Amino acid sequence: MRTSGIADRVVVITGASSGIGQSTAKLLARDGARVVLGARRKERIDGIVKEISAEGGKAIGFAVDVTKRPEVEALIKRAVETFGCVDVLVNNAGIMPIAPMQALKVEEWDQQIDVNLKGVLYGVAAVLPQMQKQKSGHIINVASVIGIKAFPGGTVYGATKAAVRVLTEGLRMELHAQNIRCTLISPGAVATELPESSSEEATRKNLREFYKMAIPADSIASAIAYAIQQPAGVEIDEVVIRPTAQDF
Repeated sequence: MRTSGIADRVVVITGASSGIGQSTAKLLARDGARVVLGARRKERIDGIVKEISAEGGKAIGFAVDVTKRPEVEALIKRAVETFGCVDVLVNNAGIMPIAPMQALKVEEWDQQIDVNLKGVLYGVAAVLPQMQKQKSGHIINVASVIGIKAFPGGTVYGATKAAVRVLTEGLRMELHAQNIRCTLISPGAVATELPESSSEEATRKNLREFYKMAIPADSIASAIAYAIQQPAGVEIDEVVIRPTAQDF
């Protein structure tokens, strides 16, 4: 059974090419974790792996689209083949194309469901058999404060993140007897690329203004590290992290 600490843990991170995923990978690698990075932008992943390796860390990376279940399964398989196990999965990949419901951005609704919810489910499906075999593991799902309190324009995004919140609590209840921990991380405004993902220029402009208060992605990485390094008998169930100035 694992004790507390991060050193030598095998941590798989999706959405690792920027923002929270990138910051988490670098922080955990500095603390001695062996990190396995997945994201669609292979060239970005390769650059992060090179940077971590140059600093003496251990990292491998692969091109992964979390909407494609075989690619998520392959990511977990490669982690096990390389390092022998998977101690932690950080389901971090997500998109946030904010727009009013009346704009009827139905294709964007579908994309958010596919990435933000089904992508998390595919990660769980891929890693759970391995963690059950090990009789240990930790699943960390990154949601949003908008999954707790609705935000105009973020209705569908919030719905996907609220679903991840319920999913994480359900997993916790089902898996704790198998020594598998589950943690939900719900960030507020964080300095990432998410505000630029809206297809509407007016919305992007408003988000840029709102995100002037954003906290660095390192703040979320630190919370993830805190949850991982707890003793085996301690589970951090949910962490909500906002800029002090954010009112929702």
